[in-house]
Amino acid sequence: MPSITLNKKVFNGLVGRELSDDELRERIPMIGTDLESVGDEKIEVEVFPNRPDMLSEQGFARAFSAFIGEKTGLRHYDVKPSGSKVIIDPSVKDVRPFTACAIVKNLKFDDEKIREIIQIQEKLHVTFGRNRKKLAIGIYPLEKIKLPITYFAEDPNKVRFQPLEFPRELTGLQILSQHPTGREYGHLLEGLDKFPFFSDAEKNILSMPPIINSHLTGKVSEETTEVFIECSGFDFNTCNTCLNILVTSLSDMGGEIYSMELDYGSEKKVTPDLDPRRVQLNVPFINKWLGLQLSQEQMVDLLKHMGYGFDSGFVLVPAYRADVLHMVDLAEDVAIAYGYENFVPEIPIVSTIGEESPLEVFKRRVSEVLVGLGLVETYSYNLSNIDDQNTKMLVDLPLVKLESAVNTDYNVLRAWVLPSLLSVLKLNKVHEYPQNIFEIGDCFKADDSLETGVKEFVRLSVALCGADSDYTRIKQVFQSLMDALKVDCVFKPEDHPSFIPGRVARVFINDKGIAYIGEVSPDVLSNWDLQMPVAAFELNISDLFGILSKRV
Repeated sequence: MPSITLNKKVFNGLVGRELSDDELRERIPMIGTDLESVGDEKIEVEVFPNRPDMLSEQGFARAFSAFIGEKTGLRHYDVKPSGSKVIIDPSVKDVRPFTACAIVKNLKFDDEKIREIIQIQEKLHVTFGRNRKKLAIGIYPLEKIKLPITYFAEDPNKVRFQPLEFPRELTGLQILSQHPTGREYGHLLEGLDKFPFFSDAEKNILSMPPIINSHLTGKVSEETTEVFIECSGFDFNTCNTCLNILVTSLSDMGGEIYSMELDYGSEKKVTPDLDPRRVQLNVPFINKWLGLQLSQEQMVDLLKHMGYGFDSGFVLVPAYRADVLHMVDLAEDVAIAYGYENFVPEIPIVSTIGEESPLEVFKRRVSEVLVGLGLVETYSYNLSNIDDQNTKMLVDLPLVKLESAVNTDYNVLRAWVLPSLLSVLKLNKVHEYPQNIFEIGDCFKADDSLETGVKEFVRLSVALCGADSDYTRIKQVFQSLMDALKVDCVFKPEDHPSFIPGRVARVFINDKGIAYIGEVSPDVLSNWDLQMPVAAFELNISDLFGILSKRV
């Protein structure tokens, strides 16, 4: 968990009243953070990663003040139009495609406030920004910038500027090897033909995200009274939420927030957007989760102690809260405000005996049979990408996409396991053949009838890779597994785009299709850069387990 250092005097001023050290030691851990120490001038706390809005004196004090009942309810922040815009050039589309920007005026900086800004920027980079991989933050003195701003991508050898705290100009590419920050984060741009840059109306470079600001236009000092802020990354909503965290913290420092128009060419956006999200309050759901019998009025009062608003049955979620994704998140905040110390322990009125899940027992049995046949078990990620799951396999399966994927390599939940095995084979071409492997893993598909909208099931895939891998050998493996499980099955010829026509079959048990088996198509092997033949099958373990359970 990230640790932050709070200026005790600044913190108490923002909370609205001064608490004794004993009160701080008692109450701070109750809000869902770990207190490390309370000193005469500083407070050291650890903030859980799901609350990036608390990674500053301003954010932490805002949450704590509501929690102790000093300033409850939703905080309102005024956003005035600046009349300025940021032009997003199409060249950034394949590099770092999104940004969210704002202007904050009437700031009065000193050493302490600059320390606070540096701390929240660094902590957000590490946590919310995943070490700048997911997003990067830039804060610039507005008096040194000529508006409008342009966000573009260019050959890094063609762009020169003086990076922050460096004595001379460098090209974008040189910064990666010669500047300390460039060496630390250069891997985020490594291999790209173009790097992203921000520049002003006079073509002065402001920064090269996610690496470094310009020394001339990107260094905030005590003379700075107005700042331009940008968050750039791969998901607009993530950038916008991060911007909201920053501008509300600067507003709590005394600044005034001004919006900017983002010109994406065919689309215009305005940021920051500090309007709260409306989530309908489900009182029975929260009471069931917490084992309480709270009325709506009681629940609303508790939510106000966690910084929420309420309007006509809807909870108003602050725009800077990145962690509220589901009703269970509201339930957690109700529990925090209610006080975990106030929950009454109860002994369950039923007695149960713990046992291993029957499905897990079945999966282990299948695994043991396959290991006995000389196969090696592999484990791979449930996250995949459209190229691996569909394009390389010559299929077009409906995939569950991640709303805020960190990168394009892992942006969907996998629908089947065979692509994972082919990836393993590709990575192990340097080893001798045959390579006979299998994996039992979770797969996913969209299902609107479920609360989550996603159905989870288990699949088994087996791949035989070697000079003699063919339909006969893979069928022998499949039949041996079925014999061990005492299952009768029927093989019927059926085409599948990933397999060679005429050398693929659909497997049925009790007239239910549960598997495909065959020789993998040469086109698929070529897509995976594999030279050896591969014979494989993909079996739905969940369906097979359901059939066998009914037989008992």
